[in-house]
Amino acid sequence: MAWSIGSAGREAGSTHSTIVYGDVGQTSGYAAKGGRAFILGNAAGRPLINAVGRPRVVINGTCLDYLAESFMAGDPLEGGGFAILNGVAFDEDGRLHELDTPYPGGKLFSLASGGAIYVRDPWGLLDESQLNGGEFAALTAEDWALIRPYLEENERLFDISVDFLLSVDGRRLRPEQVYRKIRPAGHEALMPEEAWIKRVA
Repeated sequence: MAWSIGSAGREAGSTHSTIVYGDVGQTSGYAAKGGRAFILGNAAGRPLINAVGRPRVVINGTCLDYLAESFMAGDPLEGGGFAILNGVAFDEDGRLHELDTPYPGGKLFSLASGGAIYVRDPWGLLDESQLNGGEFAALTAEDWALIRPYLEENERLFDISVDFLLSVDGRRLRPEQVYRKIRPAGHEALMPEEAWIKRVA
């Protein structure tokens, strides 16, 4: 396990598990093949670009743009990879709050052929115009069973409780009312070698 105190630079977390008590820079997780990453803060542009295999990443803040571009990480429900974007932050007084939007940029999950992004978006702020090759899907019980252990580990690391994440305006909601899934359009999740062949063709 690799630990990073403060912020991490470019291409952090490409092959191993990482815990970052801060932000990560451009192209963090570039071509990641696996491992886990828990990021307290934000990611700059193009995190997880060209990731394959089974990377599992929790970003508690937000991302500038191009999150998980060309993601080729199989089906998360069959052992593939995914990212969780919580869209929350601590203020100067240490109080946890929602950001104005979980993702302000564009090209979210752009040209991805596998994997998924799970976004905390209880207000439905994200829309189709921010996607490029992906689609929104309902969060299922299987999805929640997959990501809940990562949110529980995230709680242990950063004191961002699952109860807080599932609470909106003081009410505890069901996971599917809070989190949205983004998957490759057409419901087809290719394995990395299939995605490469498809691109060449």
